[in-house]
Amino acid sequence: MEMASIAIFGGLTVATIVVAAVVPLATAVGLLAPVPLALVAARTRPRALIAASVAATGVSFAMAGTGAAASVLGSALIGGIVGDTKRRGRGIGTITLAGLAAAPIIGGISVLVLLVLVPLRTLILEALGNTVGGLVELLNAVPALGGLADTVEALGSSMVDYWWVWMWVSGALGTVVSLAVAWWLLGGVIARLADIPSEDTLDVGQLDRDAAEPAPLPLQLTGIGFRYRPDGPIILDDVDVTVAPGEFVAVVGANGSGKSTLAKILAGRAPTTGAVVRPGAAGLGRHGGTAMVLQRPETQMLGSRVADDVVWGLPAGVEVDVEGLLTEVGLSGLGDRETSDLSGGQQQRLAIAAALAREPALLIADEVTSMVDPEGRDELLALLADLPRRRGMSVVLITHRGHEAAAADRIIHLHNGRVIPHPPDWVPRPGAVEEPSRPTPVAQSGYPPRPAERLLVLEGVGHTYLEGSPWAVHALHDVSVTVHRGDGLLIVGGNGSGKTTLAWVMAGLIAPSKGTALLDGSPTADKVGDVALAFQHARLQLQKQTVGDEIMAAGGIEVGTAEVARVLEAVGLPREMAARRTDSLSGGQMRRVVLAGLIARRPKVLILDEPLAGVDPYARAEIVDLLGRLRADGMTIVIISHDLSDLDAVVSRRVKLTAGTLTPVDPPPTQYPPTAYPKDGGHQQFQHTSGEVGE
Repeated sequence: MEMASIAIFGGLTVATIVVAAVVPLATAVGLLAPVPLALVAARTRPRALIAASVAATGVSFAMAGTGAAASVLGSALIGGIVGDTKRRGRGIGTITLAGLAAAPIIGGISVLVLLVLVPLRTLILEALGNTVGGLVELLNAVPALGGLADTVEALGSSMVDYWWVWMWVSGALGTVVSLAVAWWLLGGVIARLADIPSEDTLDVGQLDRDAAEPAPLPLQLTGIGFRYRPDGPIILDDVDVTVAPGEFVAVVGANGSGKSTLAKILAGRAPTTGAVVRPGAAGLGRHGGTAMVLQRPETQMLGSRVADDVVWGLPAGVEVDVEGLLTEVGLSGLGDRETSDLSGGQQQRLAIAAALAREPALLIADEVTSMVDPEGRDELLALLADLPRRRGMSVVLITHRGHEAAAADRIIHLHNGRVIPHPPDWVPRPGAVEEPSRPTPVAQSGYPPRPAERLLVLEGVGHTYLEGSPWAVHALHDVSVTVHRGDGLLIVGGNGSGKTTLAWVMAGLIAPSKGTALLDGSPTADKVGDVALAFQHARLQLQKQTVGDEIMAAGGIEVGTAEVARVLEAVGLPREMAARRTDSLSGGQMRRVVLAGLIARRPKVLILDEPLAGVDPYARAEIVDLLGRLRADGMTIVIISHDLSDLDAVVSRRVKLTAGTLTPVDPPPTQYPPTAYPKDGGHQQFQHTSGEVGE
């Protein structure tokens, strides 16, 4: 967390200083430079401020020279004073006294720098003399301003002759002004960030990090209770759990039941109450300790290449068969691939490979199959289930899928933070999902009705990331598809097939490298917002502190509290959820909040990228029912998902992508009227009652 703060806020300081140094009319921007470093000082340890200051000084020197580096040092001193004062809870009196003491010192630093760097001092004084001389000539050109010209000339000569006095005084005054500006701005920033924790929720403590030998198993949790804040809600309550060596355990439960929090306790985080007994340290991330694969695998990617990421952070001397691990998780031959080019499912496979490279005694997998296609899902489940036998490690799998839980040796079922007996009928049987209250056109007729209006049209779309570079990745090739008003389209395909790229093109977030993407006849890139897109990772779309504020911001100024309550109930969340902080939600709850905000916006097209990933079975049924009702009400919906059977009640046709190309399947001629869809020059695919796809 501190390293991330150093990188982000140190970079902001460098950017501010460089802009102030190289843009003549933007000098005043330099007053903002201390604020990012003040935030580092207010929310982290002093060593983080020192590291940020050193790094920012070096980078600014490389980019804009000595002057910029000196400005960063001054900003670090000012930011450190302001941030430390805020962190200690002191007020305006303290910052005033600190300013009076620090201003002469900071002003004197500039004098000392110029005393040492004689060429720089000569350059600055020559520039000052030329500036004053030019101004005097302009004033002398007007006879009435001759007296003023003499005054300016005398003042300029004084500044050159006694430069150290002027530099000291101006530096001290500038310090006082900078302190005042930083104090005022930082107060607003800290108030905005008050609800965002500054600590890592997976921090297992210095004692564990310093332990000589990781020994996480056997593990016994007794009477475990947990709160993230002393005044916060109870997440876990009186939980008893054991994990033996070589065991495969599944953890299930509804969204918000405490599954991910239990995983953090297993990984080494100290509980609020209760006892944790293990032979040694949990050893999170250490060789032979505990490895954890999170719901969002992209947060664990550190290497720029796939092969680098597998071994990132391992101690010297550890031999790793990188290609063998990649083959084991289904990423054979991708060692030289850029990690940023991987799909969500490929990222999850990479995270598992990196975990296995540490040869952990305990592997915790949090929803690792949620973004993987059905075939890959079965492969990963088989891999995880076989690890206890083949590698001797224990595996704890957090999942919402019944058949995955059934593969485990035993199941831990959480409900409202407590362990309960696992109900045998916890997961609805196939086909048991309730039909939408208003049936979709597919359910009425057996095949889609004839569409009346072309709404979203893609013709010959191709897209290449980093086009023209050696790292170019061709994601889409000559894709043509038409989405009609009121349509329900399902985009299927394996991981890395280009589904997400196609969704981003449809939403206008990226312009295609080739071909056209039109919404109502205009390029989608010119109409961003008319097509609403729910990302694979819902957390990336939540920008506000509370659920209610998030939905109102996403829906627009017309959305009030009544509409917030309505859409929350529509996605299966209670109205009281509007007051909850977004950072306290589970992954499935975040996904439903994003969906509620998009529904409130009433877009022309609703695109959902893996809408059922990370959602418990009952919430999954509620979302499918909601989407079916939205389609029946005329909403145009495009869904990207690996959950094919669950979404049959929502969609009327499918488009399959294979390696960035549409691959339609010819339908049986006896099961669809040959004249139902006359050719109109565009590619059009539909789903028959048999479930096959045709063009």
